Amino acid sequence: MGRSKRSHGKRSSKATPSRRTPHAPSPVSSSPGSHGRWWAPFGIGLLVLLVLGAWWLRQPSQGASISTGGPAIATSAPVAAAPAAPPAHYVGAGACSTCHRKEADAWRQSHHAQAMQVANATNIEGRFDGGSLKQDGSVARFSRRGDTYLVKTDGPDGKPGDFEIKYAFGVYPLQQYLVAFPDGRLQALRAAWDARPVVAGGQRWFNLYPGERIDVHDVLHWTRLNQNWNYMCADCHSTHVQRNYDAVANTFKTSWSEINVACEACHGPGSRHLAWAAGDTTRKQRDASMGLAIALDERKGAHWIPNPASGNPARSAPLATHREVETCAVCHSRRNIIAADTAPTGRLMDTHDPVLLTDGRYYADGQQLDEVYIYGSFLQSRMYAKGVTCSDCHDPHTAKTRAEGNALCESCHTPAVYDTAAHHMHKDGSPGSQCVACHMPSKNYMVINARPDHSIRVPRPDLTVKYGVPNACASCHADKGAQWAADAIEKAHGPERKGYQHFVDALDASRHGKPGAADLLTALAGDAGSPTIARATAVSELQHYPSPTAVSTLKMALGDVDPLMRAAALDALTAFPPEVRGPLAAPLADDPVLDVRVKAGRVLAGVPDSQLDAGQRAARDRAFATYVQAQQAIADRPESHFDLGLVYVERGDMASAEQAFRHALRLQPDFVPAYVNLADMYRAMGREQEASQVIDEGLAAAPGNANLLHAKGLSLVRQNRQQDALEWLARAHQAAPGNARFAYVYGVALNSAGQGGQARTVLADALQRSPYDPSLLFALAGFERDAGDTQKAREYAERLVAVAPRSGEAQQLLQSLGGATRQ
Repeated sequence: MGRSKRSHGKRSSKATPSRRTPHAPSPVSSSPGSHGRWWAPFGIGLLVLLVLGAWWLRQPSQGASISTGGPAIATSAPVAAAPAAPPAHYVGAGACSTCHRKEADAWRQSHHAQAMQVANATNIEGRFDGGSLKQDGSVARFSRRGDTYLVKTDGPDGKPGDFEIKYAFGVYPLQQYLVAFPDGRLQALRAAWDARPVVAGGQRWFNLYPGERIDVHDVLHWTRLNQNWNYMCADCHSTHVQRNYDAVANTFKTSWSEINVACEACHGPGSRHLAWAAGDTTRKQRDASMGLAIALDERKGAHWIPNPASGNPARSAPLATHREVETCAVCHSRRNIIAADTAPTGRLMDTHDPVLLTDGRYYADGQQLDEVYIYGSFLQSRMYAKGVTCSDCHDPHTAKTRAEGNALCESCHTPAVYDTAAHHMHKDGSPGSQCVACHMPSKNYMVINARPDHSIRVPRPDLTVKYGVPNACASCHADKGAQWAADAIEKAHGPERKGYQHFVDALDASRHGKPGAADLLTALAGDAGSPTIARATAVSELQHYPSPTAVSTLKMALGDVDPLMRAAALDALTAFPPEVRGPLAAPLADDPVLDVRVKAGRVLAGVPDSQLDAGQRAARDRAFATYVQAQQAIADRPESHFDLGLVYVERGDMASAEQAFRHALRLQPDFVPAYVNLADMYRAMGREQEASQVIDEGLAAAPGNANLLHAKGLSLVRQNRQQDALEWLARAHQAAPGNARFAYVYGVALNSAGQGGQARTVLADALQRSPYDPSLLFALAGFERDAGDTQKAREYAERLVAVAPRSGEAQQLLQSLGGATRQ
């Protein structure tokens, strides 16, 4: 699993910088070169970052006249309100089993029923017999004292201690164990029990992060924030979890209605259903919902009609809602919390913000990369587009598939068409003849937990050749190579068998900044034949390509019926100037979906009064209050306070921003983004000494972090200590050689120090890793020109124009070098 944001694969959190791939959000201000003539060439950085990225700000202002096609919110004349029914409350699985005995018996055998249990001899799978696990610099010894289960390992102070196991967490293929601390935190041990049989490699202790030395200073140490059950895991392993976090005391009093995932975890609180069941016939007839908080009835009366010729079925009636999928998605998705109560409602985006097909989470073609669970993958599938729901394939009470092997797929797809050697290209009965082997390849997370990819895609080894994404064929034929597999598939099925997911070119181009990326994203965003999650990802990616052309695409997305599109457009709008984003985002302040309202609050928060009319100002304030509430829902996380700090800076409220950044650092003393942005805020306020001090504090907490090393170098530049700065900038570049910005700044520094040859070497090497980075191309073109190599300079300038064809400065540079400019 490596360094996922989550501790043990049950939750998603907001971005936390990884030790391996440090990332700090852009500082509040990034002007690096206003101090000292020696550093004057840093102006090139501003030229590239501001001119190439936001050149269009010089265009005649269109912001005030742009109107959004946002969703209309229905209004009606007031009517007399019916007497309010009492709020539904949780009644427990025991109350359900009285009438639903068959379902309850099936559930009791499920992993849901065993998702979390009190640690005792009945529930503990691991061997607490005095044995030890010594691996990757850590030692854990497992023992038992009467009815008490103990682990001896390094504690929060780094010293060995005995810790009592309070709960068994999960059951198969692995089981984890939770330790309670006096402040109400439950923490998940790094060591887990492999519950598989011995013949499968199980019945052993293992570390969840093999090959990594994780000590108490690491955010992934079992006693620290990213292994905290209360936030990371609780609400998907128990029913009706209330975290009850006290932000002042920094303590938890977390509660649940049931310790495991019981009936009401999916169906919602059951008190009204009990009342309905106890009512008379007339009352029952009046309430079509049967008193259920979430009516999981979308499959009722529907069936799949086979088509023997094509082999593909059709749903007897179109699927009208997605309550079932979105109920499951609350736990089976990679998402961020936006509400204090995270229990399912049947509307995922009223409680959570789902992650799109972002870099680091998914491959560019949408295959699972990090642990993303099922939802984001399933949204890409033709199955989802045709109306398939989770319970079409899975029994909701046992949580098992409704049939084994190919029989599951054949319940809808004609075997004579698909379960043949002509189709699957393998010997009948062999592993390769199984549908899931080709269409749902698995990847291991948490070391041993194989998760099938639910995007259910056609194998595309040709995309491996072109883009480097994985393909199912390599699971068995890695030695043959992707080209061999691509040729074999083309021979058997022809060159046009491309499947349903057609968006890899756009997302790959965006991730690498390739020429034409913005146009490809715009085309994907408007392609109604592509999965909505891919279209939304394209919309969100336009934040990296802000231009007047992108505005029309964002207007389209802001008016889309799918909230995923509206939310993505708001994400993109954060990169646009206030006069554009304010009028566009204001109508969504009252969107019917919470996630959209929250993101509207983020977009509108820093828009000044001068850019809004009276109604829009009121909308901004409502939306901002909603945004603050969403952050307060996860106040136990440093990201919450950090994000608020960024917004307060935009609003000019520096005192609140400082308080928020400092709060983030109290929660996680090595939270690098807070140091970087707090220091940059001080710099912008002219408090350079305090900025330098904050950077030093950060380096003491996270020594060797590339972002802080870079910030230290820039601080020394501003202090006119150029030679000292050069050393720190070099260290930042060495710590993160793949970071184009660090390489660019270091290269400019070298050139300004009279080391032009070394500067060009550094930049050229960085360009090998980031071949489409405009700042590197711009700098190299200028440096080669100054060194007298006009031909090389022209080559770089031509590449720059290809990447940024709308940049007048790039065109002028190429023209000055004798190259032909583009229209």
